[in-house]
Amino acid sequence: MAMTRWHPFQDLKHWEPFGDIDSLRKEMDSLFERFTSGFGREINGLTFVPSVEMEETDTEIHLRLEVPGMKSEDLEISVMDDAVTITGERKSEKTSESRDMLRSEFYYGEFERFVPLPSRIQRDSVTANYQDGILSLILPKSEEQQETAIKIKVG
Repeated sequence: MAMTRWHPFQDLKHWEPFGDIDSLRKEMDSLFERFTSGFGREINGLTFVPSVEMEETDTEIHLRLEVPGMKSEDLEISVMDDAVTITGERKSEKTSESRDMLRSEFYYGEFERFVPLPSRIQRDSVTANYQDGILSLILPKSEEQQETAIKIKVG
């Protein structure tokens, strides 16, 4: 009788945990790429969403919005007590008729940016400046908000 070697685990697949994690990461990257590929290009019919910076001092809120390639008359600013809405349209410039556009990653069209504010402001004292593609707003805080703190007695 011939002896054969027994391999009890030969039918089991070799498991590499880091290989599975890597394939999961690739699948997740693919999913996010499909989900976000249009983000920033078209959201609810709007073309792009400009970036915002906000700083707060004791008396003012400084808001800066990045909108390059636009004119100040293309921007509309609406100020409420606790928020600012900036809308505008970035129009496409016509290229020469003899040239064909091979690739464009510029964003054209309408945008709207709603920015909630951390404090109430004086709507009638807001100042705006547009220079080098940056819209700067200075929003003075409401007098009611400038009070520091009040002491409360625990009874």
